[in-house]
Amino acid sequence: MAVKIRLLRMGKIRNPQYRIVVADSRTKRDGRAIEFVGVYQPKEDPSVIEVRSERVQYWLSVGAQPSEAVQRLLELTGDWQKFKGLPAPPPLKVAPERADRKAAYEAEAKAAAGVADTPAKPAKKAAKTEAAKPEAEAPKAEEPKAEAQTGAESGEQA
Repeated sequence: MAVKIRLLRMGKIRNPQYRIVVADSRTKRDGRAIEFVGVYQPKEDPSVIEVRSERVQYWLSVGAQPSEAVQRLLELTGDWQKFKGLPAPPPLKVAPERADRKAAYEAEAKAAAGVADTPAKPAKKAAKTEAAKPEAEAPKAEEPKAEAQTGAESGEQA
């Protein structure tokens, strides 16, 4: 039986995702596979290439032939060079780690709690300013009385 290591297409339209499989060369592209040995997601940035190296090495050693696309992927991961005895390629570009959503939520909650504490302090300041306002309003209240007195005085003079 001729065995090939090839890609099995999965995913949606315009969003291909592949499994790297070992299959009989006479089966359909998306047909029954002997073993799944990896994943390839070309639309991710950078592309996701995960290969179970020990299983790929085993299948290459027993005569499985990789397709051209799979051979290029194995060259990127270094499995093809390991099989052929060549020097290893430079390491793959890896996506940065995503921030932990739970930690981000807790940080936001602490920040919101800190924000809730800060309005309480200005409220105290506002109370102090309100206490100062009646003193400021008192002279305003006296001024109209003074005008009334001056008007009364001017009326007495006339």
